[in-house]
Amino acid sequence: MTKEEPEDSTVYLRYRGKSKKSIRFFNDREVRAVWDEEHSKWWFSATDIVRAINDEEDYKKCRNYWKYLKGKLAKDGIQLVSVTNHFKFEAPDGKQRYADALDSDCVRTLAENYPNNRANSFLNWFTYSENSIDGQSKKKAYTLVESGLLDSMEPGTIKCLQQIHAYLFGGLYDFAGQIRTKTIWKDGTLFCRAEYLEKNLKQIEAMPETTFNEIVNKYVEMNVAHPFMEGNGRSTRIWLDLIFKKRLKLCVDWSKIDKKTYLSAMRQSTTDSTNIKTLLQGAMTDRIDDRKIFMKGIDYSYYYESEV
Repeated sequence: MTKEEPEDSTVYLRYRGKSKKSIRFFNDREVRAVWDEEHSKWWFSATDIVRAINDEEDYKKCRNYWKYLKGKLAKDGIQLVSVTNHFKFEAPDGKQRYADALDSDCVRTLAENYPNNRANSFLNWFTYSENSIDGQSKKKAYTLVESGLLDSMEPGTIKCLQQIHAYLFGGLYDFAGQIRTKTIWKDGTLFCRAEYLEKNLKQIEAMPETTFNEIVNKYVEMNVAHPFMEGNGRSTRIWLDLIFKKRLKLCVDWSKIDKKTYLSAMRQSTTDSTNIKTLLQGAMTDRIDDRKIFMKGIDYSYYYESEV
C-alpha cells in the first residue's frame, strides 16, 4: 500500500486510461464525472458540485468548503462520507489527484440538504440531465464512440448521418434516423422546407470535401437543411468530425470552443460562414486517435444544446 492508498474501509477507484469521463456544465462550471464499469454508475467530483452551486472560481475555497460541509452534514446525521468514493480526477495543474466523488443518489442528497437555496436550480438541472432524453442519448453517444461502429460508416454521406442519429436517439424518438417530412423552425430560423429536403440533401451529399473550407461549407449547409425533427446538432457534429478525420487526418477539439460564441457563429453561418470557420480552424487537432478528444467532444456537443 502506498501513501496515497486508503485504508481498507474506503473504496478507491483506480484511474484507468480507458475509463469513460464526462464533463458536464452548470452555469459554465465544469462538473467532472467518471464511469465505474464494475458498478455501472457515474461518480461526480464533490468539489466541482460545490463550485457549480456556489458559482465560485477559486478551487481551493471550494475544496475547503466541501470539507466543512461534509462534516456539518455528518453531524446532522446525513452520512455522505460512508458512501463517498475517491477517484483520481485531473487537477487544475494537469496532475491526477484523489478527490471525493459522489454517485447520483448522493449528489441529490447533498443538493437537497445544502445550507441555502442555491442548490435548487442545480438539483433541477442534475435530475434533468440524468433522466432526460438528452441524458440517455449522451450515454448512447459514449457507447457509439466505444463500440468502434463509427469506423465502419462512410463519412460525408446522408446514410452515415442517419446511422449516427439512429444510434443516438434510437428508443428515445420514434423518428430516430428518419429524414423529417415536416417543415420546422427554431429561434425564428426557417430550415429547409420538407418538400425540398430530399433534393437538397442529395446536393449536400455531393458537395466536395477535400479541403477545410469545403468540409465546413458542407457542414454549414447540412445545418441549414436540418434533416431531422430533433437532434441535428449533436448528430452533425459527430458527422463533421468523421469527415475531418477521413479527409484531413484532423478533428475538432470542441473544448476549445465557447458555447455562446459557437451558437452565435452557427446562427451567422446561414448567411456568412466566416466566424464558424475561424472558430473551427482554431480548434483543429491531429489527435484523431485520442479517445479523450472524442469523449470531450461529446460532452461539449451536448452542452451546446443544453439550456444552462
